[in-house]
Amino acid sequence: MTSPSPHSNSPSPPRFPVVVVGAGPAGLTVGNILRAAGVDCLVLETESREFIERRPRAGVIEEWAVRGLERRGLAGNLLERAERHSECEFRFDGHGYRFAYTELTGRHHWVYPQPLLVTDLVREYADVRGGEIRFGVRDVRLHDLDSDRPAVSYTDPDSGERRLVHCDFVAGCDGARGASRAALPDRARISRHDYGIGWLALLAEAPPSADRVLFGMHPRGFAGHMPRSAEMTRYYLQCPPGDDPDDWSDDRVWDELQQRLRAADRPPLTRGRLLEKRVLDMHNYVVEPMVFGRLFLAGDAAHLVAPIAAKGMNLALNDAFLLGDGLVAYLTKGDPTGLDGYSAACLRRVWDYQEFSEWLSGIYHGTSSGDPHRAGTTLARLRRVFTSPVASAAFAEQYLGTATAY
Repeated sequence: MTSPSPHSNSPSPPRFPVVVVGAGPAGLTVGNILRAAGVDCLVLETESREFIERRPRAGVIEEWAVRGLERRGLAGNLLERAERHSECEFRFDGHGYRFAYTELTGRHHWVYPQPLLVTDLVREYADVRGGEIRFGVRDVRLHDLDSDRPAVSYTDPDSGERRLVHCDFVAGCDGARGASRAALPDRARISRHDYGIGWLALLAEAPPSADRVLFGMHPRGFAGHMPRSAEMTRYYLQCPPGDDPDDWSDDRVWDELQQRLRAADRPPLTRGRLLEKRVLDMHNYVVEPMVFGRLFLAGDAAHLVAPIAAKGMNLALNDAFLLGDGLVAYLTKGDPTGLDGYSAACLRRVWDYQEFSEWLSGIYHGTSSGDPHRAGTTLARLRRVFTSPVASAAFAEQYLGTATAY
């Protein structure tokens, strides 16, 4: 919970219009938007710069999010280096079925691993736009969020001293286990959905086996193939929640991937060294509202959507665009409209993406449920996507996030 500001030995603690807690895509994008408008802010991050620039995370970015970064001068390297994807492929009943969404909509997906985007955003914020950032801070706490003089305190990693910073607003972008969530009042409502399944997340030092994302629906469980670069591929294997990654030998992993992604009309997968194995228990959550006094939540601090639909980084960027623009409008023009409508505007897209994640989970995992009826209806849904123009258009809209309004 939030607490009163601690006593400071400094006669005049520093003050920033905005303190951003967390240097992920959301926090760094907010910071860059503020700096571009000439608004001072301080970013606090518990990890080192080297760590956040290497931390493995998502890589699929929707076109509207790329254009939002581009308009804010934050997409230069992305546009130059990212791969554009125009189709995905579903594999079931032993065959591959291409879904060419760009042919249908004219829109793309972009694949740009999150560590590369974070590296770009840190450089732009700290090295180009001169933004203040502190890495490796400890014991971050938020204070007086319901007043007009909120504050953030932290322990300096070099001196070990407590530092206090006053501000007008706090942007909480530090995930589910950070100081922002710890400061939520009792009135916060946190809803959660557990899927009851796990995914074994794998990073392979192997070239992609196809130039597109592959989704394998198999009685043994779901499998996913996600290209990351010319030399690296992300794979997923459905497994029991809480499964031990050590139980999955490299040979077992590749045998399961080959079975679950097999298609008679496609070549076998290209094997390689497995660099990462970890089990993710699939769940979603949403915090409502996303504003508590002078604290504005963004990204995983406010919501999580399981990697089932590859939506997480896109939602974080949407939050950051709305929050950054709203803060700039208020701090430079006195216009409160964006901040007043921030939570409601974010949550419309959040809930839409939550619903799509649950729908897509039914597609991915229905054939392995052990229920013949559920398996049959799952295959009927899949076939409809490839035989009905209306179903194809509806799937493409949700998959690409291109609805005209949320």
